[in-house]
Amino acid sequence: MDLVEAEESDVPALAEYWYALASEMESYDELNELAVDGPADAVAGLEGLLDPDDTTVYLLVEGGDRVGYLVLREGEHPSRIRSAYLDIVDLFVAEASRDEGIGSAALDSVRDVARDRGADYVQVSCEWHNDGARRFYETNGFEPKQVTYAQRIE
Repeated sequence: MDLVEAEESDVPALAEYWYALASEMESYDELNELAVDGPADAVAGLEGLLDPDDTTVYLLVEGGDRVGYLVLREGEHPSRIRSAYLDIVDLFVAEASRDEGIGSAALDSVRDVARDRGADYVQVSCEWHNDGARRFYETNGFEPKQVTYAQRIE
């Protein structure tokens, strides 16, 4: 599996992957309800992800085929000894390519990117009730560190 940095011409494929991921996340919480009707409505937002210096978008490529995408964002907690981190914002493997080790290979590549960028750690969050995602990350060496709480404002 290779990480290939996304370019503007990749945005339609990224939009398809993003919409599939976002649609899967809707079932976990009402705060995940989508405001778009399909991948085409997400294109502008994904184009915006290609610009920031602290964010990198990759396609996951296996055997020459696109099989998913990954968004990484660099961050820093300057008051901590281990201050530099890489945040996995999105990791998505297309359903037809799941259970083939691609997600785990992507995490191996993320760790390599983190080392190359001088990060002290990698972090990721997932929906609390998404047991599959939690198992996946724990199986790949991630440990629970923090819980995020959300409250809807009416």
